Amino acid sequence: MPSAIVTGATGILGREIVFELGRHPQQWPTVHALSRSRKEDYPSNVVHSHIDLTSSADDMANDLQNVRGEYIFFAAYLQQDTEQGNWDVNGAMLDNFLQALAKTGAIKNVKRIILVTGCKQYGVHLGATKVPMTEDDKWLTGDDRPPNFYYNQQNILHRFCKEHDIEWTVTYPNDVIGYAEGNFMNLSTAVGLYAAISKELGQELVFPGSPEFYVRFDSFTDSKLHAQFCAWAAMEPRAANQAFNVVNGDAESWQHMWPKVASYFGMKVKPDQFETAWSSKVAGYLGMDAGGVQNLQDRPPIADFANSMGLKGHPVTHQSRVEQVIDLVKWSQRSDVKKGWKTLAEREGLKKDALEKATWTFLGFVLGRNYEVVVSMSKARKAGWTGYIDTWEALEGVFEELAEAKILPKRDS
Repeated sequence: MPSAIVTGATGILGREIVFELGRHPQQWPTVHALSRSRKEDYPSNVVHSHIDLTSSADDMANDLQNVRGEYIFFAAYLQQDTEQGNWDVNGAMLDNFLQALAKTGAIKNVKRIILVTGCKQYGVHLGATKVPMTEDDKWLTGDDRPPNFYYNQQNILHRFCKEHDIEWTVTYPNDVIGYAEGNFMNLSTAVGLYAAISKELGQELVFPGSPEFYVRFDSFTDSKLHAQFCAWAAMEPRAANQAFNVVNGDAESWQHMWPKVASYFGMKVKPDQFETAWSSKVAGYLGMDAGGVQNLQDRPPIADFANSMGLKGHPVTHQSRVEQVIDLVKWSQRSDVKKGWKTLAEREGLKKDALEKATWTFLGFVLGRNYEVVVSMSKARKAGWTGYIDTWEALEGVFEELAEAKILPKRDS
């Protein structure tokens, strides 16, 4: 029976991989969960080991002396201030970890390595992409493109696996919905806190991002579904040496989900939430004292495909932007917001530091994009993957988990 090694075991994606494998001890009798610290209890078949992925290969090899596994799930990620920093640090973490396994001899047991990346693969952080995004889309490597650390990691993985005759699989999740504390890209916690505090302040729920994105499509990844995919991909012959998009499989937008968020917290969406901020597609934003506009890269990713797709000169190839009706970072620092949270947290017995730990910058970007994000699941479907989850049900489920963890108030009855 197979054994596994999971890095990033406390992260929003790695944590769920650990628990997914932990739920099946007959199939996965030993699961090594690797992280700097242990934050919660694990199933009986999970063994936690300390590791600092920013250390050298020699230091990691010392920590990995007793760690063996046939399948490696590398889900670790360390956010840096620059894209070059992301390239250097995250590439070194993967490279040193793999070299450490070679030093201990554990690599001789490894059959497949599953690398978790994301849809930065397609440049979703740079502006409008070709839609739908498919795994055969060319990499954005032009002179005017910033370094993409996912490319560095995949090149490292490919070279290492070729050298050691090991199979690999790469996943591309997007806008992850999941539970994790202190995670850089935690969409659910910030959305929930924003709604709960808005209610505490006696307000209707206002979408803080782009009016344009509000009515466009987005693709989300439930962290539990992604973990199920990783377990499937580890054992599936058709997943060998392939990269796959991993999203929920439905067509979703915030115009559909935002009223559901409001209802969950016992609120209503403000009917004219965009009236003072949005005049027309030509005029753009007006009176955005609380929010603002941030231009992204001069040439969005779709510009690289413009000529072949007949889109040269089309407005979609012009510079994309992030638009915020409400600047969430500034909002989270307002005195009335802090006071409202303090009152709510004390009354409901919630963790008082949740507000300051929430990822407001990330949520502002995710909700503020003025372009849609559509990810194709065709390749995974053709390979035999049938997993699916309704995105609202995924978000609702995480709200419930966060309530149990005393981060959000319980559902309004």
